Amino acid sequence: MNAFAGTSMPGTAGEHLLQQRFGTVERADRFYRQQVLPELNADMTAFVARQEMMFVATASALGHCDCTFRAGPPGFVRVLSAGRVAWPEYRGNGVMASLGNILENPNVGLIFVDFLRDVIGLHVNGHATIVPDAEMRRAFPDLPVETVPGRRAERWVNVHVEEAYIHCAKHIPRLRKVTAEERAWGTDDLQRKGGDFFRAASA
Repeated sequence: MNAFAGTSMPGTAGEHLLQQRFGTVERADRFYRQQVLPELNADMTAFVARQEMMFVATASALGHCDCTFRAGPPGFVRVLSAGRVAWPEYRGNGVMASLGNILENPNVGLIFVDFLRDVIGLHVNGHATIVPDAEMRRAFPDLPVETVPGRRAERWVNVHVEEAYIHCAKHIPRLRKVTAEERAWGTDDLQRKGGDFFRAASA
């Protein structure tokens, strides 16, 4: 039985139109029925708790898109309930592109890709709110306390889950895990942060 039974099936009008046009309706319906859930199940929850990175897609009210990368210790993205996940936002370059988009348009798309152990991915789509760190800690006192110098959460992004589904393992490469010494959590060292690698400042 599909988890969306009694409600509209997952997917957008554009998806469904192209499925009709290109003859993939049956294949897409099978994927919706077998793989797409309206919240995280136990296996998805355990998977998120192991992850050290994710990609975040947002769009402004006008549809201008941004895709960014977030990383932290295993479980830095907290599963607060089957229908809600959250992650901390730290001091960055001050642009706040993702948060600015969320302020205009709360719809977000997350993808977790395990390049190290499971070599599989998980999509989590939903709508987000921005919550100050102090408010989050009052609501969830068990949130971890930062131990890495320079890393202090300023605010959290809360995502109310609407869809969760697998990302095909077929072309995911297996990568090597770096040591703690190779990372640079919280650094303001320009070179450790990448410097002007693409020579944008010197152009």
